[in-house]
Amino acid sequence: AATPAQPPPTGKAAGAPPAPEPLPAAEPGTRVARPAAVRGLYLNAWAAGSERKLAKLIGIANATEINTFVIDVKEAGEISYRSAVALAHEIGAGRNYVGDMRAVLDELKANGIYPVARIVVFRDPILAEARPDLAVQKVDGTGVWEDTHGYKWVDSFNRTVWDYTIAIAEEAVRLGFSEIQWDYVRFPDVPLSYMRTAEWPARNGRTKEDGIREFLLYSREQLADLDVPITADVFGLTVSAGDDLGIGQRWTKMVDAADALLPMIYPSHFASGSYGIAAPNAEPYDIVKTPPEHARRRTDDVPNAARVVPWLQDFTLGPPRYSPWHVRAQIRAVYDAGYDEWVLWHPGSNYSIEALASEDGEVPQLVKPPLERSLPRGPRVLGVPLKGS
Repeated sequence: AATPAQPPPTGKAAGAPPAPEPLPAAEPGTRVARPAAVRGLYLNAWAAGSERKLAKLIGIANATEINTFVIDVKEAGEISYRSAVALAHEIGAGRNYVGDMRAVLDELKANGIYPVARIVVFRDPILAEARPDLAVQKVDGTGVWEDTHGYKWVDSFNRTVWDYTIAIAEEAVRLGFSEIQWDYVRFPDVPLSYMRTAEWPARNGRTKEDGIREFLLYSREQLADLDVPITADVFGLTVSAGDDLGIGQRWTKMVDAADALLPMIYPSHFASGSYGIAAPNAEPYDIVKTPPEHARRRTDDVPNAARVVPWLQDFTLGPPRYSPWHVRAQIRAVYDAGYDEWVLWHPGSNYSIEALASEDGEVPQLVKPPLERSLPRGPRVLGVPLKGS
């Protein structure tokens, strides 16, 4: 599809303040070292920027086994603080959700909490709108493509997009983050018929899965001097699928291209019948235990393979209502599958402290609540499973 011959006007508002001066880099020796086993919580930008909410979450970490916070640095194009990255300032991507990110990171450091920068990569409507020359295009040449939810995406094969993302990661490490976590390091999750209406101008014949692998390797190479782990979130089914799920995430193409892969094993996101479980959301132990077992079989013999750190569900999406028992069942499943790292997700950063072991390792003894109502049954499996899965 045709793309603009000249870059369009930027998204910078008239009279916007000048870009902040880049901060001196935090020395590697001063950053919080990675724990032997990551046990983490996700913090959205509002939680990180709220003095009261942050204090509450730090209190949870100090009282329990939690030792890691995954914090939004870039979500849907918005950077959580006023960024000094030139292109980010140019397009107006910086926000003031976190007024002083370095102060937040200093507080985490004082409490021994490992900070991970979550950076959404290719779903970036702000960059796509300000620079349509970097965006996914409609195949009919009529403009920038949008997914089925109305989001614009940037070209996953475009080196300028990669460099912009890497510059944000460099700034995050400069601020004091100890790890970079790529999210939405994939293609849009839309029906194949709709995917055919989109074109990636910089593709040059490459497959989706090769494009994702190239980005991961390139980002790790470009950030190597910063001496931080480079990790990536993947769909929960990626570990057992024999294809790339249509989004460019093929396990075998990613497992040696990152320092850790984080499959999002949310029970509510698995279709009825997945792994032979009729109602996955009601069986958090069984559904969470299965993907890491696949991951181990597909990873243990790979040289320089990524660590596997599952994302787990601490939210309710459909029946049954999730309780601390449901959360602890997932954690127990990770351990029983042979892994010892995990991160909990709640979109509002509100967590079930009752599900967590104490700081000295005392595991809560919880009772499974009764089901609230009948649950769906009948097989319906997504992706192309591996033989035997």
